Amino acid sequence: MTQTTQYGRQPRPETDKRYFNRELSWIEFNGRVLEMGLDENIPVLERLRYLCIVANNFDEFFMVRVAGLKRQIHKQAGVSGPDGIKVREQLREISRRVHELVRITYECLHERIFPAMAKAGIVVRRPEDWDSEHRSFVAQLFREQFLPVLTPVRCRSDEPIPYAGNMRLSAAFLLKPRRDTEFIGTDGDEAAGAERIALVQIPPALPRVIFIPDKRSSTTVSFIEDAIIQHAEALFPGFTVSEHLVFRVTRDADFSVDEERDEDFVQAMEQVLEHRQFSNPVRLSISGRSERLRALLTAALDVHEEEVYEISQPLDLKAIMDLADIEGFDDYRFEPWPVSESPAFDADESSFESVRRGDVLLSHPYESFSPVVRMVREAADDEKVLAIKMTLYRTSGSSPIVKALAHAAEQGKQVTALVELKARFDEGQNIEWAERLERAGVIVVYGVARLKVHAKAMLIVRRETEGIRRYVHLGTGNYNEKTATLYGDLGLFTCNDEIAYEVGQFFNALTGYSAIPTFTRLQMAPFTLKQRILQLIQRETIRARSEGGGRIVAKMNSLADTEVIDALYNASRAGVEIELNIRGICMLVPGVKGMSESIRVVSIVDRYLEHARIFYFNNGGNAEVYLSSADWMVRNLDRRVELLFPVEDAALRARILRMLEFHMSDNTHAFELRSDGSYTRRQPSGSDERINAQTELHRMARNARSSVDAASPSVLPVRRKPPVRSR
Repeated sequence: MTQTTQYGRQPRPETDKRYFNRELSWIEFNGRVLEMGLDENIPVLERLRYLCIVANNFDEFFMVRVAGLKRQIHKQAGVSGPDGIKVREQLREISRRVHELVRITYECLHERIFPAMAKAGIVVRRPEDWDSEHRSFVAQLFREQFLPVLTPVRCRSDEPIPYAGNMRLSAAFLLKPRRDTEFIGTDGDEAAGAERIALVQIPPALPRVIFIPDKRSSTTVSFIEDAIIQHAEALFPGFTVSEHLVFRVTRDADFSVDEERDEDFVQAMEQVLEHRQFSNPVRLSISGRSERLRALLTAALDVHEEEVYEISQPLDLKAIMDLADIEGFDDYRFEPWPVSESPAFDADESSFESVRRGDVLLSHPYESFSPVVRMVREAADDEKVLAIKMTLYRTSGSSPIVKALAHAAEQGKQVTALVELKARFDEGQNIEWAERLERAGVIVVYGVARLKVHAKAMLIVRRETEGIRRYVHLGTGNYNEKTATLYGDLGLFTCNDEIAYEVGQFFNALTGYSAIPTFTRLQMAPFTLKQRILQLIQRETIRARSEGGGRIVAKMNSLADTEVIDALYNASRAGVEIELNIRGICMLVPGVKGMSESIRVVSIVDRYLEHARIFYFNNGGNAEVYLSSADWMVRNLDRRVELLFPVEDAALRARILRMLEFHMSDNTHAFELRSDGSYTRRQPSGSDERINAQTELHRMARNARSSVDAASPSVLPVRRKPPVRSR
């Protein structure tokens, strides 16, 4: 295999060339993540991590997006989305490209990653590589730890596959009876010597990776499915195994509660989670070479050939992510970056005193998330605190935030938690937290009917000498201390009276009955946020036509709202310079003469997941900077409760502008989008300075105690485009 810097050209029909296809654009994001796994300049265990991330991303993609497309076919919908590509054409192209990326992933895994891991001392051995000592150890492990847990289930070829739940790893066996043996459970219509079919689900509670003692290497590993297959006949006394397959079914998980009919929302959501386990299949992944079992599975599950992904072991890469974190191999991971503590918070004073001195910006994961947790904990025990209100979208399994909220309620504070049960794939955990909070006395509100509450907001009301003061935290990422070490996000603390008042109105509107609030500082989707973005773009457009110039710089996860895209096209035609840093989906087509020639789109894939939403508008030299929980997508702007909020402190605004400049100048982990849909990876050429945005942000946080230069410009300078060349 060879690495390339230009790939993934996205097909577009003649009907409308103004937009890339949403689904194909998202697939190409995973192509860029895979490019990191192919990069031999990156430590090998980090490369393994990138491959596991791609696998996990595709799992969710099939459960939601592909499932949605298949549902449209059943409804006989011909066209999906503004790009004009028909649904069946999308599914064909998705299958072609994902098959290609899966093939590259496994070639990389077996031909590059595993050999490099072996040189580092982590040897992955398949059964054919086991020696007698390996086999003896695995046999004992199977007998003592696996066999008591496994449950073989007989299966008929003319019946549905039993217990093949969503994303559950299973093994299928073709069994041949031994002579002169009597069997339990033999159907009357089965001939005495007929072959049987049986399934064994691999329990998720068992370890996927098994560690085998080995004198030849420091760490030798194999996978539980190998152990089960090698000793399968112990599960079927009287039979021999003639053929086997390991398989996993991906099912439609894009279900929601009928919020008009279901009175008990929590119970209805629990039923949705149960239904996902055995909903319609959208993908069958198999490993093994049994044509008979393959035919049985495809027929029983009613999947088409293009929905079958035949790959080598190990199936389900995300389950072996732990190998990337194995102890004792730090030299084969990224060098750790120590997390900086924000200089704005002094250990000798309360968080409230720190925020009263002025607005505070936290840049995660370069700066610690601890000030957020600390403020909630302090509020729980502070006699002056009267109330705490907070949105919870995705939290960790042992969330200190949730524990602090429960403690605050137990201390007599009025605590309100808006828990979004519709946060896909976190519904079960959120239900558990909501029930725990309710038991502690927290007022728990389960989102808003027909809308997801995706905004990240916290409000603490405190009685002080001067009167009631409100403290606010607004963020671009979730209140999750674990993802705050992995995602690039920004959080703003303020006690600005106007912003704090509007955050209070925001919470009242969500928890009670209220007309749509009228805000002057905040913008709230799905009501005013999109309109404000369009107004800001139009303002740059008008200025460019009358005065010349104009500049928009925006950083987000995805861009897929066609009204916003069309407004950007209009601004480009007026001469506005537009720079977009978009990690994932981008339906905008850049660099087209007469439409988007002044628009540049860059995507960064690096050690941290880029997640912050930052929007800069030049405004004739009176620059405005906004942060938000919302991407420029229809679902965020029209179907979710989101917040857009300004950064009004001059020093913080200058700091954010420097961040944007680094993101747009990156020439080590940045990919530039071309008008044909391909992405080209940037490389410094000649004597050009190497610029890595995440390295620069880490350096900024590390040097934060010297503060941002007060003379830093409030307007981004016009920069040369960094050189782009292929490797």
